[in-house]
Amino acid sequence: MTPTAIAPEMRTHAENLDQLAAVAVHVGLGLKPGQELVMTASLDCIDLARRITEQAYRAGARLVTTLYADDESTLMRYRFAPDASFDYAAGWLYEGMAAAFKSGSARLAIAGANPALLANQDPGKVGRANRAVSKAYRPALELITRHEINWTIVAGATPAWAEAMFPNDAPGVALAQLWDAIFSTTRIHTADPVAAWKKHDADLHQRAAFLNDKRYAALDYRGPGTDFRLGLADGHEWLGGGTTAANGNYCIPNMPTEEVFTTPHKDRADGTVTASKPLSHQGTMIEGIRVRFEGGRVVEVYATRGQGVLEKLIETDDGAGRLGEVALVPQSSPIARSGLVFLNTLFDENAASHIALGQSYSSCLIDGDKLSPQELAARGANESLIHVDWMIGSGQLDIDGITASGAAEPLMRKGEWAS
Repeated sequence: MTPTAIAPEMRTHAENLDQLAAVAVHVGLGLKPGQELVMTASLDCIDLARRITEQAYRAGARLVTTLYADDESTLMRYRFAPDASFDYAAGWLYEGMAAAFKSGSARLAIAGANPALLANQDPGKVGRANRAVSKAYRPALELITRHEINWTIVAGATPAWAEAMFPNDAPGVALAQLWDAIFSTTRIHTADPVAAWKKHDADLHQRAAFLNDKRYAALDYRGPGTDFRLGLADGHEWLGGGTTAANGNYCIPNMPTEEVFTTPHKDRADGTVTASKPLSHQGTMIEGIRVRFEGGRVVEVYATRGQGVLEKLIETDDGAGRLGEVALVPQSSPIARSGLVFLNTLFDENAASHIALGQSYSSCLIDGDKLSPQELAARGANESLIHVDWMIGSGQLDIDGITASGAAEPLMRKGEWAS
Protein backbone atom coordinates (compact mmCIF):
# COMPACT_ATOMS: atom_id res chain seq x y z
CA MET A 1 0.00 0.00 0.00
CA THR A 2 1.35 3.44 -0.96
CA PRO A 3 -0.10 6.91 -0.27
CA THR A 4 -3.05 7.91 -2.43
CA ALA A 5 -2.47 10.30 -5.33
CA ILE A 6 -2.91 13.94 -4.29
CA ALA A 7 -1.90 17.00 -6.32
CA PRO A 8 1.52 18.16 -5.00
CA GLU A 9 0.30 21.66 -4.14
CA MET A 10 -2.58 20.19 -2.12
CA ARG A 11 -0.53 17.87 0.06
CA THR A 12 -0.06 18.59 3.73
CA HIS A 13 3.33 18.22 5.41
CA ALA A 14 2.23 14.88 6.83
CA GLU A 15 1.20 13.67 3.37
CA ASN A 16 4.57 14.70 1.95
CA LEU A 17 6.27 12.74 4.73
CA ASP A 18 4.17 9.71 3.78
CA GLN A 19 5.21 10.13 0.15
CA LEU A 20 8.88 10.30 1.17
CA ALA A 21 8.52 7.21 3.35
CA ALA A 22 6.84 5.31 0.51
CA VAL A 23 9.52 6.30 -1.99
CA ALA A 24 12.26 5.35 0.50
CA VAL A 25 10.83 1.85 1.03
CA HIS A 26 9.49 0.98 -2.41
CA VAL A 27 11.97 2.76 -4.70
CA GLY A 28 15.11 3.51 -2.69
CA LEU A 29 15.25 0.34 -0.64
CA GLY A 30 13.32 -2.08 -2.83
CA LEU A 31 12.29 -3.92 0.32
CA LYS A 32 10.89 -7.40 -0.28
CA PRO A 33 8.28 -9.31 1.80
CA GLY A 34 9.96 -11.30 4.53
CA GLN A 35 13.05 -9.08 4.74
CA GLU A 36 14.26 -7.52 7.96
CA LEU A 37 15.19 -3.85 7.98
CA VAL A 38 17.90 -2.20 10.08
CA MET A 39 17.40 1.57 10.23
CA THR A 40 19.43 4.36 11.85
CA ALA A 41 18.10 7.83 12.59
CA SER A 42 18.44 10.86 14.81
CA LEU A 43 15.87 11.26 17.58
CA ASP A 44 14.82 14.43 15.76
CA CYS A 45 13.77 12.28 12.77
CA ILE A 46 11.50 9.98 14.74
CA ASP A 47 8.34 11.03 12.87
CA LEU A 48 9.83 10.10 9.48
CA ALA A 49 11.35 6.93 10.95
CA ARG A 50 7.93 5.83 12.21
CA ARG A 51 6.34 6.47 8.80
CA ILE A 52 9.09 4.45 7.11
CA THR A 53 8.51 1.70 9.66
CA GLU A 54 4.82 1.67 8.74
CA GLN A 55 5.58 1.52 5.03
CA ALA A 56 8.09 -1.28 5.60
CA TYR A 57 5.60 -3.42 7.51
CA ARG A 58 2.93 -2.73 4.90
CA ALA A 59 5.46 -3.96 2.32
CA GLY A 60 5.82 -7.22 4.24
CA ALA A 61 8.89 -6.59 6.41
CA ARG A 62 9.43 -9.33 8.96
CA LEU A 63 11.02 -6.98 11.49
CA VAL A 64 12.13 -3.35 11.57
CA THR A 65 14.88 -2.47 14.08
CA THR A 66 15.74 1.21 14.48
CA LEU A 67 18.85 2.56 16.21
CA TYR A 68 18.48 6.18 17.30
CA ALA A 69 21.30 8.69 17.83
CA ASP A 70 21.17 11.64 20.24
CA ASP A 71 23.37 14.71 19.72
CA GLU A 72 23.39 15.68 23.40
CA SER A 73 24.59 12.22 24.42
CA THR A 74 27.36 12.45 21.82
CA LEU A 75 28.53 15.78 23.24
CA MET A 76 28.51 14.37 26.79
CA ARG A 77 31.19 11.92 25.73
CA TYR A 78 33.49 14.77 24.72
CA ARG A 79 32.74 16.66 27.92
CA PHE A 80 32.94 13.90 30.49
CA ALA A 81 34.39 10.64 29.12
CA PRO A 82 37.92 9.50 30.03
CA ASP A 83 40.56 9.92 27.37
CA ALA A 84 40.70 6.18 26.63
CA SER A 85 37.05 6.31 25.52
CA PHE A 86 38.02 7.88 22.20
CA ASP A 87 39.93 4.82 21.04
CA TYR A 88 36.89 2.61 21.59
CA ALA A 89 33.77 1.83 19.57
CA ALA A 90 30.87 -0.50 20.34
CA GLY A 91 32.23 -3.40 18.31
CA TRP A 92 29.42 -5.67 19.46
CA LEU A 93 26.91 -3.30 17.86
CA TYR A 94 28.65 -3.21 14.48
CA GLU A 95 29.23 -6.97 14.60
CA GLY A 96 25.48 -7.31 15.09
CA MET A 97 24.78 -5.09 12.09
CA ALA A 98 27.13 -7.13 9.94
CA ALA A 99 25.44 -10.32 11.12
CA ALA A 100 22.05 -8.84 10.23
CA PHE A 101 23.23 -7.97 6.73
CA LYS A 102 24.72 -11.43 6.25
CA SER A 103 21.36 -12.91 7.19
CA GLY A 104 19.62 -10.85 4.51
CA SER A 105 18.54 -7.65 6.26
CA ALA A 106 18.19 -4.42 4.31
CA ARG A 107 19.81 -1.18 5.52
CA LEU A 108 18.26 2.30 5.63
CA ALA A 109 19.83 5.43 7.09
CA ILE A 110 18.01 8.70 7.71
CA ALA A 111 20.57 11.50 7.33
CA GLY A 112 20.00 14.68 9.28
CA ALA A 113 22.96 15.23 11.57
CA ASN A 114 23.99 18.61 12.96
CA PRO A 115 26.82 19.55 10.55
CA ALA A 116 28.70 21.45 13.24
CA LEU A 117 28.03 19.22 16.24
CA LEU A 118 31.72 18.63 17.01
CA ALA A 119 33.07 21.93 15.70
CA ASN A 120 34.36 23.00 19.12
CA GLN A 121 35.74 19.63 20.17
CA ASP A 122 39.37 18.47 20.20
CA PRO A 123 40.25 17.41 16.60
CA GLY A 124 42.52 14.69 17.99
CA LYS A 125 39.67 13.11 19.94
CA VAL A 126 37.32 13.48 16.97
CA GLY A 127 39.84 11.74 14.74
CA ARG A 128 40.44 8.93 17.22
CA ALA A 129 36.74 8.32 17.71
CA ASN A 130 36.11 8.33 13.95
CA ARG A 131 38.93 5.85 13.41
CA ALA A 132 37.60 3.52 16.11
CA VAL A 133 34.14 3.54 14.53
CA SER A 134 35.60 3.01 11.06
CA LYS A 135 37.51 -0.07 12.21
CA ALA A 136 34.52 -1.52 14.06
CA TYR A 137 32.12 -0.83 11.19
CA ARG A 138 34.39 -2.28 8.51
CA PRO A 139 32.79 -5.77 8.30
CA ALA A 140 29.33 -4.22 7.82
CA LEU A 141 30.63 -1.51 5.45
CA GLU A 142 32.22 -4.09 3.18
CA LEU A 143 28.84 -5.74 2.66
CA ILE A 144 27.41 -2.35 1.70
CA THR A 145 30.23 -1.28 -0.63
CA ARG A 146 30.12 -4.66 -2.36
CA HIS A 147 26.34 -4.24 -2.73
CA GLU A 148 25.72 -7.58 -1.06
CA ILE A 149 22.49 -6.11 0.34
CA ASN A 150 19.86 -3.58 -0.72
CA TRP A 151 20.34 -0.27 1.06
CA THR A 152 19.48 3.38 0.80
CA ILE A 153 19.94 6.76 2.50
CA VAL A 154 17.21 9.39 2.75
CA ALA A 155 17.14 12.68 4.63
CA GLY A 156 15.09 14.05 7.48
CA ALA A 157 15.12 17.71 8.47
CA THR A 158 16.30 18.46 12.01
CA PRO A 159 16.32 21.76 13.95
CA ALA A 160 20.13 21.91 14.21
CA TRP A 161 20.63 21.19 10.51
CA ALA A 162 17.97 23.77 9.58
CA GLU A 163 19.61 26.39 11.80
CA ALA A 164 22.99 25.76 10.16
CA MET A 165 21.49 26.20 6.68
CA PHE A 166 19.21 29.15 7.48
CA PRO A 167 20.85 30.93 10.44
CA ASN A 168 18.94 34.20 9.93
CA ASP A 169 15.47 32.65 10.06
CA ALA A 170 13.27 31.76 13.01
CA PRO A 171 13.61 28.09 13.96
CA GLY A 172 10.18 27.08 12.66
CA VAL A 173 10.69 28.91 9.38
CA ALA A 174 14.14 27.38 8.92
CA LEU A 175 12.83 23.88 9.55
CA ALA A 176 9.97 24.35 7.08
CA GLN A 177 12.39 25.63 4.44
CA LEU A 178 14.66 22.63 4.89
CA TRP A 179 11.74 20.20 4.58
CA ASP A 180 10.61 21.97 1.42
CA ALA A 181 14.13 21.66 -0.02
CA ILE A 182 14.24 17.95 0.82
CA PHE A 183 10.85 17.32 -0.78
CA SER A 184 11.80 19.29 -3.90
CA THR A 185 15.15 17.63 -4.49
CA THR A 186 13.84 14.12 -3.82
CA ARG A 187 11.00 14.55 -6.33
CA ILE A 188 8.27 14.42 -3.69
CA HIS A 189 6.84 17.67 -5.11
CA THR A 190 5.74 15.85 -8.27
CA ALA A 191 2.38 14.36 -9.15
CA ASP A 192 3.73 10.81 -8.95
CA PRO A 193 7.04 10.62 -7.05
CA VAL A 194 7.49 6.89 -7.74
CA ALA A 195 7.09 7.39 -11.50
CA ALA A 196 9.38 10.45 -11.41
CA TRP A 197 12.07 8.41 -9.70
CA LYS A 198 11.79 5.57 -12.19
CA LYS A 199 12.27 7.97 -15.12
CA HIS A 200 15.22 9.66 -13.43
CA ASP A 201 16.76 6.27 -12.69
CA ALA A 202 16.53 5.35 -16.39
CA ASP A 203 18.19 8.65 -17.39
CA LEU A 204 21.14 8.01 -15.08
CA HIS A 205 21.58 4.51 -16.48
CA GLN A 206 21.65 5.97 -20.00
CA ARG A 207 24.43 8.42 -19.07
CA ALA A 208 26.45 5.62 -17.42
CA ALA A 209 26.06 3.51 -20.58
CA PHE A 210 27.43 6.40 -22.65
CA LEU A 211 30.55 6.59 -20.48
CA ASN A 212 31.02 2.84 -20.52
CA ASP A 213 30.93 2.92 -24.32
CA LYS A 214 33.62 5.62 -24.31
CA ARG A 215 35.88 3.63 -21.97
CA TYR A 216 38.09 6.61 -21.08
CA ALA A 217 41.47 5.88 -19.51
CA ALA A 218 41.53 9.08 -17.46
CA LEU A 219 39.76 12.35 -16.70
CA ASP A 220 41.43 15.75 -16.92
CA TYR A 221 40.05 18.59 -14.73
CA ARG A 222 40.63 22.34 -15.17
CA GLY A 223 39.08 25.08 -13.11
CA PRO A 224 39.80 27.67 -10.39
CA GLY A 225 42.45 26.13 -8.14
CA THR A 226 42.21 22.81 -9.99
CA ASP A 227 44.65 21.29 -12.48
CA PHE A 228 44.23 17.59 -12.03
CA ARG A 229 44.41 14.30 -13.93
CA LEU A 230 42.76 11.19 -12.57
CA GLY A 231 43.33 7.77 -14.11
CA LEU A 232 40.50 5.27 -14.05
CA ALA A 233 40.83 1.72 -12.75
CA ASP A 234 41.52 -1.04 -15.25
CA GLY A 235 38.21 -2.59 -16.25
CA HIS A 236 36.22 0.14 -14.51
CA GLU A 237 32.47 0.41 -14.96
CA TRP A 238 30.35 3.54 -14.61
CA LEU A 239 27.18 3.24 -12.57
CA GLY A 240 24.29 5.60 -11.95
CA GLY A 241 20.92 5.35 -10.28
CA GLY A 242 19.86 1.99 -8.95
CA THR A 243 21.59 -1.35 -8.85
CA THR A 244 20.64 -4.96 -8.27
CA ALA A 245 22.25 -6.14 -5.05
CA ALA A 246 23.73 -9.61 -4.68
CA ASN A 247 20.58 -10.64 -2.82
CA GLY A 248 18.59 -9.94 -6.00
CA ASN A 249 16.82 -6.79 -4.74
CA TYR A 250 16.94 -3.62 -6.84
CA CYS A 251 17.69 -0.47 -4.85
CA ILE A 252 18.70 3.16 -5.35
CA PRO A 253 21.35 3.68 -2.65
CA ASN A 254 21.15 7.48 -2.33
CA MET A 255 18.00 9.59 -2.41
CA PRO A 256 18.59 12.12 -3.86
CA THR A 257 21.09 10.97 -6.47
CA GLU A 258 22.23 12.86 -9.55
CA GLU A 259 25.62 11.24 -10.11
CA VAL A 260 27.25 8.74 -12.38
CA PHE A 261 30.32 7.28 -10.71
CA THR A 262 33.12 4.78 -11.03
CA THR A 263 36.39 3.61 -9.50
CA PRO A 264 39.58 5.60 -10.13
CA HIS A 265 42.99 3.95 -10.15
CA LYS A 266 44.54 4.34 -6.71
CA ASP A 267 48.01 5.10 -8.18
CA ARG A 268 46.99 7.49 -10.98
CA ALA A 269 45.98 10.81 -9.43
CA ASP A 270 48.27 13.78 -10.08
CA GLY A 271 47.91 17.51 -9.63
CA THR A 272 45.99 19.93 -7.45
CA VAL A 273 42.27 19.88 -6.82
CA THR A 274 40.24 22.45 -4.86
CA ALA A 275 36.89 21.87 -3.20
CA SER A 276 33.93 23.90 -4.44
CA LYS A 277 31.76 23.33 -1.35
CA PRO A 278 32.37 22.77 2.37
CA LEU A 279 32.46 19.22 3.71
CA SER A 280 30.48 18.26 6.79
CA HIS A 281 32.14 15.15 8.18
CA GLN A 282 30.76 13.47 11.30
CA GLY A 283 29.92 16.71 13.08
CA THR A 284 32.90 18.76 11.87
CA MET A 285 32.90 21.39 9.12
CA ILE A 286 35.90 21.32 6.78
CA GLU A 287 36.10 24.28 4.42
CA GLY A 288 38.46 25.61 1.74
CA ILE A 289 39.96 22.20 0.97
CA ARG A 290 42.91 22.13 -1.43
CA VAL A 291 44.84 18.90 -1.97
CA ARG A 292 47.81 17.96 -4.15
CA PHE A 293 48.30 14.38 -5.36
CA GLU A 294 51.38 12.64 -6.69
CA GLY A 295 51.24 9.06 -7.95
CA GLY A 296 47.77 8.64 -6.50
CA ARG A 297 48.61 9.74 -2.96
CA VAL A 298 47.86 12.98 -1.12
CA VAL A 299 51.16 14.79 -0.58
CA GLU A 300 49.89 18.23 0.47
CA VAL A 301 46.64 19.18 2.20
CA TYR A 302 45.19 22.54 3.18
CA ALA A 303 41.86 23.74 4.57
CA THR A 304 40.76 27.15 5.81
CA ARG A 305 38.72 25.43 8.53
CA GLY A 306 39.00 21.94 9.99
CA GLN A 307 42.45 21.20 8.58
CA GLY A 308 43.41 19.18 11.66
CA VAL A 309 40.40 16.89 11.25
CA LEU A 310 41.15 16.50 7.54
CA GLU A 311 44.77 15.58 8.28
CA LYS A 312 43.69 13.00 10.88
CA LEU A 313 41.20 11.61 8.39
CA ILE A 314 43.92 11.10 5.78
CA GLU A 315 46.10 9.42 8.39
CA THR A 316 43.42 6.81 9.17
CA ASP A 317 45.25 4.13 7.18
CA ASP A 318 47.38 3.69 4.06
CA GLY A 319 44.40 3.95 1.72
CA ALA A 320 42.85 7.03 3.31
CA GLY A 321 45.14 9.34 1.33
CA ARG A 322 44.13 7.79 -2.01
CA LEU A 323 40.91 7.99 -4.00
CA GLY A 324 38.18 5.37 -4.10
CA GLU A 325 35.47 7.05 -6.15
CA VAL A 326 35.00 9.65 -8.88
CA ALA A 327 31.56 11.00 -9.72
CA LEU A 328 30.21 13.38 -12.35
CA VAL A 329 27.20 15.61 -11.67
CA PRO A 330 25.88 18.38 -13.96
CA GLN A 331 25.24 21.88 -12.65
CA SER A 332 21.65 21.55 -13.86
CA SER A 333 20.85 19.00 -11.13
CA PRO A 334 17.88 20.02 -8.94
CA ILE A 335 20.18 20.38 -5.96
CA ALA A 336 22.56 22.70 -7.77
CA ARG A 337 19.62 24.70 -9.15
CA SER A 338 18.27 25.20 -5.64
CA GLY A 339 21.27 27.42 -4.92
CA LEU A 340 21.51 25.95 -1.43
CA VAL A 341 24.54 24.55 0.33
CA PHE A 342 23.02 21.76 2.38
CA LEU A 343 26.07 21.14 4.60
CA ASN A 344 25.24 17.47 4.16
CA THR A 345 27.18 15.21 1.81
CA LEU A 346 24.08 13.28 0.71
CA PHE A 347 22.85 16.48 -0.95
CA ASP A 348 25.97 18.50 -1.69
CA GLU A 349 27.68 15.62 -3.50
CA ASN A 350 24.69 15.57 -5.84
CA ALA A 351 25.04 19.26 -6.58
CA ALA A 352 28.56 18.95 -7.93
CA SER A 353 31.05 16.53 -9.41
CA HIS A 354 33.09 14.99 -6.63
CA ILE A 355 35.79 12.55 -5.59
CA ALA A 356 36.07 10.39 -2.49
CA LEU A 357 39.01 9.52 -0.33
CA GLY A 358 39.24 5.91 0.78
CA GLN A 359 37.40 2.70 0.00
CA SER A 360 36.46 1.81 -3.58
CA TYR A 361 33.21 0.21 -4.69
CA SER A 362 34.04 -3.18 -6.18
CA SER A 363 30.75 -3.00 -8.07
CA CYS A 364 32.34 -0.26 -10.19
CA LEU A 365 34.68 -2.82 -11.76
CA ILE A 366 33.62 -5.35 -14.36
CA ASP A 367 32.97 -8.58 -12.39
CA GLY A 368 34.41 -6.73 -9.39
CA ASP A 369 32.23 -8.48 -6.85
CA LYS A 370 33.79 -11.79 -7.90
CA LEU A 371 37.38 -10.61 -7.41
CA SER A 372 39.62 -11.19 -4.40
CA PRO A 373 41.12 -8.20 -2.56
CA GLN A 374 44.42 -8.87 -4.32
CA GLU A 375 42.74 -8.92 -7.74
CA LEU A 376 40.86 -5.72 -6.95
CA ALA A 377 44.10 -3.99 -5.94
CA ALA A 378 45.76 -5.17 -9.17
CA ARG A 379 43.00 -3.44 -11.12
CA GLY A 380 43.64 -0.23 -9.16
CA ALA A 381 40.87 -0.38 -6.55
CA ASN A 382 41.66 1.27 -3.24
CA GLU A 383 41.13 -0.20 0.22
CA SER A 384 40.53 1.83 3.36
CA LEU A 385 38.49 2.10 6.53
CA ILE A 386 36.99 5.38 5.29
CA HIS A 387 34.97 6.58 2.33
CA VAL A 388 34.55 10.38 2.35
CA ASP A 389 33.15 12.34 -0.60
CA TRP A 390 34.07 15.95 -1.21
CA MET A 391 32.82 18.28 -3.91
CA ILE A 392 35.04 19.74 -6.62
CA GLY A 393 32.56 20.58 -9.39
CA SER A 394 31.26 24.04 -10.28
CA GLY A 395 30.01 26.12 -13.18
CA GLN A 396 33.66 26.98 -13.87
CA LEU A 397 34.98 23.43 -14.13
CA ASP A 398 35.86 21.77 -17.44
CA ILE A 399 36.49 18.02 -17.70
CA ASP A 400 38.00 16.11 -20.63
CA GLY A 401 37.84 12.38 -21.12
CA ILE A 402 41.24 10.99 -22.08
CA THR A 403 41.14 8.03 -24.45
CA ALA A 404 43.50 5.06 -24.33
CA SER A 405 45.50 6.70 -27.14
CA GLY A 406 45.87 9.90 -25.12
CA ALA A 407 43.39 12.03 -27.08
CA ALA A 408 41.28 14.52 -25.11
CA GLU A 409 37.53 14.71 -25.71
CA PRO A 410 35.25 17.37 -24.15
CA LEU A 411 33.17 15.66 -21.47
CA MET A 412 31.88 18.55 -19.34
CA ARG A 413 32.07 22.29 -19.99
CA LYS A 414 31.30 24.84 -17.27
CA GLY A 415 29.84 22.06 -15.21
CA GLU A 416 27.45 20.73 -17.86
CA TRP A 417 27.63 17.69 -20.12
CA ALA A 418 29.35 18.59 -23.39
CA SER A 419 27.15 16.13 -25.33
